[in-house]
Amino acid sequence: MRSGAHGTLKGQYRGSEDFMKKPIAVRSLYGHVMHEIGQRIVSGKVKPGDVLPREEPLADSLQVSRTALREALKVLSAKGLIESRTGVGARVLEERFWNQLDADVLAWRCASMPTDDFVDKLVEMREIIEPAAAAAAARRRTAPQLAVIEEALNAMDAAQTLEEWSKADLEFHDAVLHATGNELMQSLFSVIETSLGTFFTLSARNATNFKYSLPYHQKVFEAIKRKQPEVARKTMQTMIADSHENLQRNRSRARKKAGA
Repeated sequence: MRSGAHGTLKGQYRGSEDFMKKPIAVRSLYGHVMHEIGQRIVSGKVKPGDVLPREEPLADSLQVSRTALREALKVLSAKGLIESRTGVGARVLEERFWNQLDADVLAWRCASMPTDDFVDKLVEMREIIEPAAAAAAARRRTAPQLAVIEEALNAMDAAQTLEEWSKADLEFHDAVLHATGNELMQSLFSVIETSLGTFFTLSARNATNFKYSLPYHQKVFEAIKRKQPEVARKTMQTMIADSHENLQRNRSRARKKAGA
């Protein structure tokens, strides 16, 4: 049972055993500790309001120095996942305080989120960003930027494996964002890269032919090459919608097959 105003639990908190069961290898890098704790928070193994174990037992259970732990907790605090209070310790904050666009937080969420939720939210984000980016790229792209988009397209065409395809697909969309000439738009890629990579792999894996969307990419490229913003926008919208529908169809078939 909880006790106290800040969610303190008997035995420090009810999720303490999660930290004790899987000690990580001894490492000097605080990043390992930060990822270990961050993943458990975002996945829901440690709940908002829970208070992490005190510094000494937590460092011992993770088999790291207290210095590494302190650095990890500082980073998690900056990401909005926890707050530290004198006499209370590190308390997990509600999701509304999390920096949802932080690359690490987004990656942890993608890894822990149910597939349907992940896909729906990512598609919504793509629908807002990518058609506008394709249109902007068609208006502003330079010859060198167009060459990078074409290089990625050629790599997609030449891909022999799902891994090669997904890598080239990611590079294509990265190149389109960079061709917008908008540094704020360009910076979005570093934030959504993990999410997009996961989506492209899911989409290709669920298709009969993982290259099924190549014609859409070719049409986007041609529209950008010919400086046709609205054609680029509409083609990108259609591509995103089609890949979403493809995933939905295949998940529906899988569920029916499992229930048969």
